[in-house]
Amino acid sequence: MNRRIFPFVAAAAVMLLAMPALAKDILFTFRNAPAVVFSHDIHLAKNRDCKTCHSAIFDLSKRQHFSMAQMEKGKSCGACHNGKRAFSVAADRDCLRCHGSVPPAITFRVKVGNAVFSHDSHVNGKGFGCKSCHAGGPLRSGVTMAQMEKGKSCGACHNGKTAFTVAANCGSCHRGLATKTLHYPSKPVNDAVFSHDFHLNIYKCLDCHTKKFDYRQGSRKTTMAGMEKGKSCGVCHNGKTAFAASGDCNKCHQGFKPANLTFRDNHGTVIGYFNHDFHTAAFQCKDCHTKVFPYNSDMRVTMTEMGMGKACGACHDGKTAFSVKGDCVKCHKK
Repeated sequence: MNRRIFPFVAAAAVMLLAMPALAKDILFTFRNAPAVVFSHDIHLAKNRDCKTCHSAIFDLSKRQHFSMAQMEKGKSCGACHNGKRAFSVAADRDCLRCHGSVPPAITFRVKVGNAVFSHDSHVNGKGFGCKSCHAGGPLRSGVTMAQMEKGKSCGACHNGKTAFTVAANCGSCHRGLATKTLHYPSKPVNDAVFSHDFHLNIYKCLDCHTKKFDYRQGSRKTTMAGMEKGKSCGVCHNGKTAFAASGDCNKCHQGFKPANLTFRDNHGTVIGYFNHDFHTAAFQCKDCHTKVFPYNSDMRVTMTEMGMGKACGACHDGKTAFSVKGDCVKCHKK
């Protein structure tokens, strides 16, 4: 060999031999789990052939991401870490060998009070391992309380048997739980007001949630007619368990004052008036609503139909009140 060339060949050989030692540790970070450090040194100490992994298992020309579920099926690290060639990625006892420590507490942001999940309290001394919950990956987020009550997510264990039920002990998960007084817009009358504080003096959260109400305000909209048939608030406000929904409107619609109504024809011409002030001085809301008139409806009835007992004609029949067939000016004022 040419003596001039030999030093360069020797130097190249030394560099090739030293290349594995130059490979760096790789840090994999996760949002809700401790980072994983992959050590090239440790792995190259067992097998100095880079081709074992590159590109047979890892293609450096692509940015690929693999879930734990995929690893358990032989992808990525799971090609070797299968319990035969090396410890298994699916073994509870070996999670910390890669992840280093128990994951930190996770905070789920909820308006009524953030729910905090402590990995430490569930794993240490409780008999649970990572795979008790994470069968191949993280739990799916965005699960409702109603779904949990049916066994989804946390509800798989928090069912009242394995652990306290998700349907009861709200304060156990939602730290700083603060219920609100709710306002439901009810035009043209005052907003309906629901006081959690008042009801919690008598009932528990599970008495209403989630069988009667979801935890999101307004998720189940119900009319007053529906309440009178036992839906929504009407489950309890039936005149037996609590005052009827068709009773004293002012108990919910605080400062209640129904508007006086003006009726117009299709051309916009005023054809009649209805005075709530006058009628509520003699009758209760339930005398008309909702058996005769639905709340907040555009009910159109002809004079002929009223004369047959519909709408205003239910009372204005010449017996209970003056007949609709009588003095027109009483209603059709100029």
